[in-house]
Amino acid sequence: MKGRIATLSRLLRERKLSAVELTESYISRASRSNRLLNAYVHECFAQARLAAERAQKLIDQGAASPLTGIPVAVKDNICTRGVPTTCCSRILQGYVPPYSAEAWSKLERCGAVLLGKTNMDEFAMGSSSETSCFGAPINPLNTSLSAGGSSGGSAAAVAADIAAYSLGSDTGGSVRQPAAFCGIVGFRPTYGTISRSGLVAYASSFDQIGPLASSVEDAAIVYDAIRGRDCADMTSVSSASAPSLFEPDIKSITVGVPKEFFSDGVEEEVKVAVEAAICLYERAGARIKQVSLPLFSKALAAYYIISCAEASSNLGRYDGVRYGMRADCDGGVADMMAKTRTKGFGKEVRRRIMLGTFVLSGGYKGQYYKRACGVRAMLSAALEDIFNGCDVLVAPAAPTAPFALGTERRSAAEAYQADICTVPASMAGIPAVSLPCGMTKSGMPVGMQVMAGRHNDGLALSVARYFEREADISFRLSAEVSREL
Repeated sequence: MKGRIATLSRLLRERKLSAVELTESYISRASRSNRLLNAYVHECFAQARLAAERAQKLIDQGAASPLTGIPVAVKDNICTRGVPTTCCSRILQGYVPPYSAEAWSKLERCGAVLLGKTNMDEFAMGSSSETSCFGAPINPLNTSLSAGGSSGGSAAAVAADIAAYSLGSDTGGSVRQPAAFCGIVGFRPTYGTISRSGLVAYASSFDQIGPLASSVEDAAIVYDAIRGRDCADMTSVSSASAPSLFEPDIKSITVGVPKEFFSDGVEEEVKVAVEAAICLYERAGARIKQVSLPLFSKALAAYYIISCAEASSNLGRYDGVRYGMRADCDGGVADMMAKTRTKGFGKEVRRRIMLGTFVLSGGYKGQYYKRACGVRAMLSAALEDIFNGCDVLVAPAAPTAPFALGTERRSAAEAYQADICTVPASMAGIPAVSLPCGMTKSGMPVGMQVMAGRHNDGLALSVARYFEREADISFRLSAEVSREL
């Protein structure tokens, strides 16, 4: 599948289209479609027009990069100077940051055109984007279904072509799962290869900015533009080399198939589609190796213990004194803080803060938090051992196809199961690419993920690109949705 970015960039360089014309076309589509999709929560079309004019000057001077003049959407937890960044939470309503995240700053210097900020689960806590204070974004492929979460708005914007690509953040799978639900590509790179500076923290040791795009090629282009060491983020690292999409010698590739990812919690249609994708690699000459990750069953619980503990710490700053809104209160400071956090945070955020505070408390820290950290270390070591005998792992990106909106009525435990396939890569900090590999009987996308060892981002992208090219699976808006848009 030819990428949207590559095609548009070529048209701009060949003067068959101007950056201003391209931006106006996206603004027009977004203005019409967003009333239904709710993908954008903060639009900045006036600034986008000015950015397009600056981008055109770069193109005319021959100083354009592949992303110059290409319209982009950015998740609402990634700071953008002069444009609201609210994490889709009432507690940050009206906040306009005076600085930009390093990832967005790099795109801005490339001449990218920001159309707006996208919808998300509040503070990235959720798997369907329904915890957003703005209401949930809609899946463009079927308006009764979820776009996934927490980067649901970013995925919906790309799937509906109201942004050429987008930035999301992936904590436990928040780029990969919505990409799978919307039939597009989502990439979580090796932890630290993209700076977290300016990304509003949920769980700092997991949070990772990643691109969502219409193709693996596009995801690689965006990743190449924003990766790199940043002195403002001491957890950032320099990637070994540019993630150029080399042509893999598929006959020399060993594809690991972790059996636990195909457990009873994964829908049969998802298993069938991913297994068919694995067969494509096998027919091409790749060696298929069955592997086991026994700690898979413990990964989800350990992830939620650690992430909620970090969330409890990170969100302590929103207290009505230092950051965020302040509730009206006639009582003392403690009463004001309690009312501010009760009014400003949604139900799911409050739940995770309380869980995190509990597992960090004196009597339970060793029983829960330290044991979860031990599971994380053992899981990382187990995956490293597996990659000594395999080049990549291929598995489902989500246990189900897109589910119906209204999941907030399910129990928290049921909702958390949506992350079961994506959490292991997050725990180990390894690169993982989510891409469509088939469809259900109802015509909805099934996503698979290609995982590789740490800093083997280029290999993960290239093996995913090989499947994308050979299978050529794409999704179109249904006639009913197209009429609504």
